[in-house]
Amino acid sequence: MVTPEENKAMVLRKVDDMSFESRPVTTAPAAGECLVRVKACGICGSDVHYLKNGRIGDFIVRSPMVIGHEAAGIVEAVGDGVTNVKVGDKVAMEPGVPCGQCDLCKCGKYNLCPDVRFFATPPVDGCLSNFVIHPARFCFELPENMTLEEGAMCEPLSVAVYACESKAEVKEGYKVVVFGAGPVGTMTAMVAHGMGASTVVVCDVDRARLEKVKGLCPQVEVLDTSRLGDADEVAQHLKEKIGSSADCAIDCSGAQPAVQTAIKVTKSGGVVCLVGMGAPDMTLPILNASVREVDIKGVFRYRNTYPTCIELISSKKVNVMPLITHKYAFTDDDILQAFEDCRRGVGRDGRSTIKCMIDIQ
Repeated sequence: MVTPEENKAMVLRKVDDMSFESRPVTTAPAAGECLVRVKACGICGSDVHYLKNGRIGDFIVRSPMVIGHEAAGIVEAVGDGVTNVKVGDKVAMEPGVPCGQCDLCKCGKYNLCPDVRFFATPPVDGCLSNFVIHPARFCFELPENMTLEEGAMCEPLSVAVYACESKAEVKEGYKVVVFGAGPVGTMTAMVAHGMGASTVVVCDVDRARLEKVKGLCPQVEVLDTSRLGDADEVAQHLKEKIGSSADCAIDCSGAQPAVQTAIKVTKSGGVVCLVGMGAPDMTLPILNASVREVDIKGVFRYRNTYPTCIELISSKKVNVMPLITHKYAFTDDDILQAFEDCRRGVGRDGRSTIKCMIDIQ
């Protein structure tokens, strides 16, 4: 049992209306649950989207909702039956809690559960607060050599890990092409390299983004495709660059030309992963993929990724700290500034933002 304290939470009420509220804190978690004192929480593009638009697709903010879903903290109390973590442990929290009863959950594909309750996805409260109750099975202990900020980065890193490990099945010696040099594409390249890929090439039409990727992960190669032609030309250029077709291609851009190129640059029997969210309909070279048995796999969020994220970070195979470009205090003004900096893509210091992190004291 812990002593009750104020639970200050950042609450989104409607478009451009967000501020602190005091929320009740349960000091005695139910069986299988943990009370976590949140210490670090990253700001995601989806958080900003809810603030500025009040919705993402069919998920609409209809009532006040605590924002934030990329978090790590310290276990303050545990309910009956909890054995995987204990009071005082540093933990990263996987934000999606599936129903556990549907066919998709029963076959292990819990990320596709239609009734999943995901932090800060309406109407579910998020975790940008002092305390949160969360199922222990989705709280993952961090080793001593990992910081809480690194723990919070397990969430955005999970998409990259899921794409590389579970979908593309990247192995040592693989040649991997990543399309899109944004934060997800950058992390995907870092993970592919960390998993042993011998060659990783990141493609984008924005040279500044590519230079940023190169600075964050010098081991990867980059290709500016802005002055190249159609998918056939880009694919041929890539094949010449890496010496063969790619074992797998991972699109993090959602752009039709990138997906077309991904199919054409991938070897027969290889895999194309679709991570980026693009237009609902695309014109793609499906016959090319079909006759060469190129598997096209969708990626929605992630599952069973946190242990791998923790291993990659703690072993120093992936360094996520340079991705945290800006840090903010747990105050109204600082958090609103963090959201604005994320929206603009530039901090008050004039530097481009990648990940904005809230330090909760």
